[in-house]
Amino acid sequence: MDCFRVLHIGHGELQLNYYYESCPNAEEIIKQEVQKLYDKHGNTAVSWIRNLFHDCMVNSCDASILLVNAIGIESEQKSRRSFGMRNFKYIGTIKKALEKECPSTVSCADIIALSARDGIVLLGGPRIEMKTGRRDARASYAGVVDDFIPDRNDSMSLVLARFQSIGIDVEGTVGLLGAHSVGRVHCINLVDRLYPTVDPTLDPDYVEYLKRRCPEPEPDLNAVEYARFDQETPMALDNMYYKNLLAHKGLLQVDQELASDPTTYPFVEKMASDNGYFQEQFARALLLLSENNPLTGADSEIRKDCRYVNAD
Repeated sequence: MDCFRVLHIGHGELQLNYYYESCPNAEEIIKQEVQKLYDKHGNTAVSWIRNLFHDCMVNSCDASILLVNAIGIESEQKSRRSFGMRNFKYIGTIKKALEKECPSTVSCADIIALSARDGIVLLGGPRIEMKTGRRDARASYAGVVDDFIPDRNDSMSLVLARFQSIGIDVEGTVGLLGAHSVGRVHCINLVDRLYPTVDPTLDPDYVEYLKRRCPEPEPDLNAVEYARFDQETPMALDNMYYKNLLAHKGLLQVDQELASDPTTYPFVEKMASDNGYFQEQFARALLLLSENNPLTGADSEIRKDCRYVNAD
């Protein structure tokens, strides 16, 4: 594993060790809970990374993704872009441990950020020094999720524009998409590359694997029909993802476009040959993502239960 410190680009009022006085053990509690959950359910580490992406890309790093349907709240979890996300309940496990130690002190938004940080390490990725001090939103942004989160079949220019809008450049975007080196995708998101005709950019042997995993053109949304991003090191955050792209084994259309677009290809090639460089760029981009437009003012709160806004 490549270990290094990352330069900090400050946003809002975030700071290192924000809970030093109010809840000195906060970060250690989160780390311990993430470890315990990983030992029981290894896929939680992947979920923590996806939580951060889906939360911070949509308006702000403010835990809006954790809000469930309630009076006046339409959950972002119901968005098509959020399909396949899981393990939200375990955020509650972490929050419960923090509430026992320091009631109404540590935000759900910071739990999302720090659980992602610690999950990345468990997956063999870099340790990223993250600032804290985020506060929680009192509203959901379900109606605009599609305006912020790129779709699997979007053009590369649109994908790059979405990330550029929050300060992540081309190199960082290519690095951040390396999160696709872990986890899996439901067949519904990739069958259009297999049926009725096979995407000619796909490696033939890889097509056979995908068709074994996704044998029907109309998969059951409620069935466990998935394909892994990376068959070689499926639970390691490494540069195998880029090697697969160069071998025409990109799972989603957006993945394969990284290797075919002249703007992104040089970075794909470099990351495929240098895992340290990939992890450096991944860490840089993830840090920028984690500090996107955090809420720090009176229009926010520290939720007692991450699923619901506090009662007035």
